[in-house]
Amino acid sequence: MTPPVHQVPHTAIVPAWSEGDLAANPHARSDKPERVRRMFAAIARSYDLNNRVHSLWRDQAWRRFAVRAAKVKPTDVVLDVACGTGDLSELFARAGAARVIGLDFTFEMLAIARQKAEARPAARRADRIVYMQGDAQRLPLADQSVDVVSIAFGIRNVMEPERAVREFARVLRPGGRVVILEFAEPRLAPVRWFNALYCARIMPVTATWISGDKSGAYKYLPRSVATFLAPETLLGMMAGSGFGQIRAKSLSLGICMCYSAVRN
Repeated sequence: MTPPVHQVPHTAIVPAWSEGDLAANPHARSDKPERVRRMFAAIARSYDLNNRVHSLWRDQAWRRFAVRAAKVKPTDVVLDVACGTGDLSELFARAGAARVIGLDFTFEMLAIARQKAEARPAARRADRIVYMQGDAQRLPLADQSVDVVSIAFGIRNVMEPERAVREFARVLRPGGRVVILEFAEPRLAPVRWFNALYCARIMPVTATWISGDKSGAYKYLPRSVATFLAPETLLGMMAGSGFGQIRAKSLSLGICMCYSAVRN
């Protein structure tokens, strides 16, 4: 059953993250889910533009890599968790998946995804994509009901990532694949230094200017990456949740990581 939709009127959106909130670890806040929801509601309309500009147009290349890593088959049902505005969901549909379910926590992001699907005949052919609201930690799907689970730049925003990974395993059929894209801190010192400067100093200013954001979203982003789980910890979660053939691929000099695995 699809969870009830909770639309937050634009005028009701209040700042999600202040400087004081981000001084500590934002992942430790008990009200993180509601803050994340408000944040994405505030930036939904400019989300795609900021993704393109501030990844230097690499974000779609990372998503295409994730689709290839999933090894999509014509009979596959794909669940794209934290689908946002639907970029990855559309790529899975274009790759030939039988059905794509895009699921996100934030109504405003899903509204953009649906608008994009309606405007693109290739995306809506044979009703290939369905969007619904839901929580990565409580997926509204039956056990062993999908062939691929993906999440792009969303596992970091989940309150309990390990619980979400267990949910991915629950809904996947044996032999199903999971693909996780997430930002990381590069290992090479010069790249790490430049990335830290760009993400902490330059991007928050320019992204906030482009979006007119007052939620603190683009200050949260670098802080949430810096305080998120180490890649080794995430890989351990995947192994402990019933996944095998686990791989981690560094993309763009380590700025992004693509994790993939197969459900045992």
